[in-house]
Amino acid sequence: MGRKGSPRSPQAEGGSRAASPPSPLWALPEELLLLICSYLDAQALGRLAQVCRRLRFLSSRDVLWRRIARGCLNSGFTQLGTDLAPGIPVKERVKVSQNWRHGRCRRETVLKWKCNLMPWMELDGEYLYLSQAENIQAYQLCAEGTGLQRHPQAIFSGHQEDVCRFVLVNSHIVSGGGDGSIVLHKLHGSYSVKFSAHEQEVNCVDFQGGLIVSGSRDRTAKVWSLTAGRVGQCLHTVHTEDRVWSIAISPLLSGQLLTCLGTDFHRGAGVLDVFYETPSLLLSCGYDTYIRYWDIRTSTRKCVQEWEEPHDSALYCIRSDKNHMIASGSSYYGVVRLWDKRQTRCLQSFHLSSPTSSPVYCLRFSTTHLYAALASALHVLDFTAS
Repeated sequence: MGRKGSPRSPQAEGGSRAASPPSPLWALPEELLLLICSYLDAQALGRLAQVCRRLRFLSSRDVLWRRIARGCLNSGFTQLGTDLAPGIPVKERVKVSQNWRHGRCRRETVLKWKCNLMPWMELDGEYLYLSQAENIQAYQLCAEGTGLQRHPQAIFSGHQEDVCRFVLVNSHIVSGGGDGSIVLHKLHGSYSVKFSAHEQEVNCVDFQGGLIVSGSRDRTAKVWSLTAGRVGQCLHTVHTEDRVWSIAISPLLSGQLLTCLGTDFHRGAGVLDVFYETPSLLLSCGYDTYIRYWDIRTSTRKCVQEWEEPHDSALYCIRSDKNHMIASGSSYYGVVRLWDKRQTRCLQSFHLSSPTSSPVYCLRFSTTHLYAALASALHVLDFTAS
């Protein structure tokens, strides 16, 4: 005999408790669920992921975050929607993008050298290529992302004086040096070519589709052939009124000088770096402290947008994510600045050279790290650390 007032079990009722009916949400096709979720912003998707495992998986799909990522800084998507980092989940890139916007990062000096240099570098997958005096050294990046191996995996030589600049294109390194020569190396193999190019140091080079362009202190820019039987033959010479500090080949690769950008520059306002985003959009920076954004479809006489360095410093180098973010390196105190093209003022600043003053000669970045080369050290900003 049971106790008075005790509840009766389901078994005593002669049956079992009925299971909860499935949510009508899961009766919808996955395509329709994704369509509904596509109207959510990042915060709403994050909250949705906390409901259950199934919604967490659904709300983490790249297709839902791609639209959000295209509006973020340095998320790996170009202005045209090309994904430059397909191996990294888009949701993670959006998360790291917030660290870029708010300047949250961990700083580290990964390499130092004794004498002051003017280094240049390029990033290529798992390797960072850095010029040090007359050599170019290839360092493997650490697996965890921060830092690099202390000893170079390969060394590319050939110049008698310091390397001024170099480019890395299609598994080839093309460099210009203070000895007036141009050297081409194949990354995987012993093939190399060296030829005399200018009467004075080669300040800048670019390489694409069997053509090399170079600029020099001797006030000339030249186009060189790399086709079989004509390697090192000068195809064109452009005489300028001043030293040539930067040069770039248009992705259209016409091989001809099409136009000159700008008409109101003061004498001495040299352009120190140029970066093509698309065949018609490019960025420039230099001695006159301005970053300029050019659209050659609309005008070659006036830029479409410009940003001024707030401390009146020359800008030595510039790069963009080909979407919303620009990174620049200043001539004083190792200042790296991040810019949002949709704003008029600098977004974030990082001082890497206190108390001694050194320019940022070169910078490169991925979706997670920024590398800045100063006169005597290589610095890394790790934006995965929040």
